[in-house]
Amino acid sequence: MSKPKNTNKNVVKRTDWSEAAEWYDQHIGESGGEYHQMVVLPGVVRLLGLKTSEKVVDIACGQGVLCRMLTDRGIETTGIDAAEPMISAAKARGPEKIRYQVADARDCRGLPVSHFDAAACVLAIANMNPLGPVFESVARVLRDGGRFVIVMTHPAFRGAKETAWGWDEKENVQYRRVDRYLIPRKTPIVTHPGSDPTQYTWTFHRPVEQYVKALARAGLLIDAMEEWASHKHSDSGPRAAAENTARKEIPMFLAVRAVKMGGGLAADEKADEHG
Repeated sequence: MSKPKNTNKNVVKRTDWSEAAEWYDQHIGESGGEYHQMVVLPGVVRLLGLKTSEKVVDIACGQGVLCRMLTDRGIETTGIDAAEPMISAAKARGPEKIRYQVADARDCRGLPVSHFDAAACVLAIANMNPLGPVFESVARVLRDGGRFVIVMTHPAFRGAKETAWGWDEKENVQYRRVDRYLIPRKTPIVTHPGSDPTQYTWTFHRPVEQYVKALARAGLLIDAMEEWASHKHSDSGPRAAAENTARKEIPMFLAVRAVKMGGGLAADEKADEHG
């Protein structure tokens, strides 16, 4: 994949998925793609541990696949996304009782303080930069003890353009090659297969420790971390056994759950409101 060119250095490239909204909506559909259905969404629901009396906000909700799933389970759900076409697609799919709002995850002032019992950010955090304002916004809208679940492609093993599968003929082993990991970087990615190469967004790679530190600075302390493997399985071929072992050993996704500790940004804002 060739690196997109941008001849105007003064243009700030948006990192939301406005340009790919129509394709993405059709690709994900009503209930999510294969990985959503088999791995990601079940894991998110389990980690959120929501009760029907609780309220949740989906950060960078896209076309609303998680919002719809939670609403079907009786959860009061709000979704925000910086891409207006994504929000339009989410609203078009319904149901009307889901609250959707066009908003940048780095500035959620349109949402009430200490209102939500839980928040989620599913396969979107790598498109956001910097991290600090995102996590501070989440802490602001969560009540004390509220949970925040983040799922991302695993930064240690699935870095864009810097990791790849390899095959050791001598040992009959499929392995994962990692060329870079610790140094943060941003990489342009074409938003969907076959699209105009000028239609791209940025993905921001960060090591795991950077997420841990940014969450802690926002008063969100990690109480669970899971690494999820692909659900796929090879049934035939000379490399099937090695492929299946590699899938089990090299995780595809990293899931983190953090809990808002008492006080923090939301408490400070309430104190300011009351003088």
